[in-house]
This record gives sequence, structure tokens and C-alpha cells, in this order.
Amino acid sequence: MDPDKRRSFYKTLAKVAEIEVFDEPDMSRSGWEENVAEIVRSEAEKRAMRFEEEALELFVLSTGGDSRAIGNELDKLALYGSGEAITSDQVHELVPVSRVSVIFELGNALGQHDVTRALRLVRDLLDQGETAIGILLATLLPTIRNLLLAKDLMERYRLPRPHAPFAFVSTVNRLPESATEHLPRKKDGTINSYALGLGAMNAHRFETGQLVDAMQACLDANLQLVTTQLDHQLVLTEVVIKLLRE
Repeated sequence: MDPDKRRSFYKTLAKVAEIEVFDEPDMSRSGWEENVAEIVRSEAEKRAMRFEEEALELFVLSTGGDSRAIGNELDKLALYGSGEAITSDQVHELVPVSRVSVIFELGNALGQHDVTRALRLVRDLLDQGETAIGILLATLLPTIRNLLLAKDLMERYRLPRPHAPFAFVSTVNRLPESATEHLPRKKDGTINSYALGLGAMNAHRFETGQLVDAMQACLDANLQLVTTQLDHQLVLTEVVIKLLRE
């Protein structure tokens, strides 16, 4: 049970003792991936393990921030490890796929301009019971928005394309505050640079006008999903096609 931090007992205890609270990551908040990645790194180091960067990202999303799953899957990888860094292939082979990782794969397919895989993943998510409005607002819209924001920053300030999402953090942090005040933030007020980093890795595949049109397509799809009886898969398909058209 979570402690009620508003009560006098908790406040008094905090004055006379050192308190550590181990909250589960809030999956509804942007930037949770970075927090979980730090937890995974720490737990992996205790087991004398390390990850390749892409494998770490995949592991974080496959375990979905569940602390018990993280421990169990790390123990499993440790049994099959060879002393080298854990690879993406090992994570794919040994770690079960979560709902979060499927959503992440859809975002990846969009960013990598893979229309066939994107449409298949949209269908799979609908078949698994995900709502169309949820897919739109949790995956399609954020992916397109981050591609557009990243492309704008890279063109405006001549930023290099990063080799990994986390590599974009230091680059963005060096920009003046006026350049970043419009960017999405995490609950602690810092920039959600992981999501922007993913966008920056793939922004070169898109034209700015194409991304603007796709944002408008998301708005149109939102209205269609809540005000009409149009087939949900068709509505989402139109968004994907609008983004990934040649």
C-alpha cells in the first residue's frame, strides 16, 4: 500500500529518518522509458551484465517497466549469457513480447517508413482489443509529433542525426531555453528526450510538409472515431498512408 505523504506521521518520520520510496514507474507519463532503463542498467550491473544500446531499449519495452519481470528476465538472460554484451537478437529470442513492445514496434515501423509492417501492427493491436482512439493517441500521434519536432530542431539548429535515442539528450540540452520551451516534458519538468531521440533518428526519411499533413490526418481521424461510425481500421489506415506515402 502506498504511504500517504500528506499525513503528519509521514512528515514527522521524514524529519527523523532517511526514507526511500521504490515506486513503480508511471507508464502513463512520457519519458518512463529513461527511468526504467536506469533501473535495468543498475540491476544488470549487479549481475555483471551489460546491454548493447538497442538491446536495452528493446528489453525495457518488452518488460514494460514491471520490476518482477525485469528481475526474472535478467536472470534468464544471465543463464544464457557468454560474458559479452546482451544483443537485440538475444532479447527477441528469450524475452516475451509485451503490449508495450508491440506499440513500440508500431512507432518504429512508422519511423522507418515500413508501411506493410505498420498496417499489420495496427490490425494486430485492434485484434488484441486495443481501441482505435488509444492507438491513435498513444502511438500514431506522438510518433508523428516527435518526428516533426525533431526535424524542425535538426534543420533549425543544424543538429546531427543521433546513432541512438539517448545520444540526442546531450545535444538537446545544449540548445538555448528559447529553442526547447515548446517541447514535451516529463513530470519532473525535463524534456522527454528519449522520444525526441527516436524521432531524430528517423526524421531524415520525411519531408516537413508530409509530417504536417500527417498531423492534420490525426486530427481528422480523431473526429471521425468519436463522431462517425466509420470502420476503425480504415480510419487508422488512412493516417498511416498519409504519413508513409511516397
